[in-house]
Amino acid sequence: MSWFTKHIDTFWFTKAPASRLALLRIILGLYTLYYVGKRFSMFMRVAKNDPVLFKPVGVASHLQEPIAPSVFRKLLVTLLIANVAFIFGWRHRYTGPLFATLLLWILCYRNSWSMIYHSDNTIVLHAIILGLAPAADALSLDSCKQILTSSSENGDTASKSGTQYGWPIQLINTVTVVTYFLSGVAKVKGPLGWKWGSGESLRSQIAVDGLRKDVLGEGASKLAFTLYNQTALFKILAIGSLIMELLAPVVLLDKRVSRLWAAGAFLLHWGIYFVMKITFRYQLTGLLYTSFFDIERVAALFGNKDGIKIA
Repeated sequence: MSWFTKHIDTFWFTKAPASRLALLRIILGLYTLYYVGKRFSMFMRVAKNDPVLFKPVGVASHLQEPIAPSVFRKLLVTLLIANVAFIFGWRHRYTGPLFATLLLWILCYRNSWSMIYHSDNTIVLHAIILGLAPAADALSLDSCKQILTSSSENGDTASKSGTQYGWPIQLINTVTVVTYFLSGVAKVKGPLGWKWGSGESLRSQIAVDGLRKDVLGEGASKLAFTLYNQTALFKILAIGSLIMELLAPVVLLDKRVSRLWAAGAFLLHWGIYFVMKITFRYQLTGLLYTSFFDIERVAALFGNKDGIKIA
């Protein structure tokens, strides 16, 4: 095996405990259940809009016209049911792909009626990976059934570890950093090119966003007005943003660096929220970045109190 092939193999197929992948399944499942469930009525109102507003995107692009609201409602309910099965890891081989497919289709259909919410992309991609991966080999109804039907020696599914649990996590991390990388590329490929790093574009964007919010009655962030004249600060923020985004894929080469990057990205989104009141919910919760950490160790602190071995 060549040096290059060996390192590629080591990079992608690292070992990870089954419980870590399972916890990512549960975390994402709980988030999407809240995200979609809370917006159930809004989704239905969107589906009943004037067909003139319907501009299909993504996997909904094949539609020539909107589907009947009653059909959309059934699909939405089916998604929520599949979502619950995904969380509990029940028949994951079937419900995992079903959940991911329905989530992709529902969000594409919803985006076909208005502006495209690009923040949905990462959620869906993570769901597809977890839906197709063996993410229910631990902490699930499927694993409980396996324990009951196997010997006690082979039934400790939560403590299993292997590359089959490591590569989906690495793929999730890769998808995450690539979304940031593409954002950086979009900035430097825009009309300003590398001049975007001067900070003036960022400063103008914040000003326009603040004025729009004031005109529409939402109210701009007071912090935006306070910082507007700090031109040097905007230059630092712009350069920092480009560095964080364009170098994002490189951080995967080192686990500690990737965790520092994840913490920085998390703080970046809170900064955007405080200055512009733009809510990237998945990012602001920090759940987007959990795949960069050994989250099973946190779960073990609670599991060990009851004598349960999590990892």
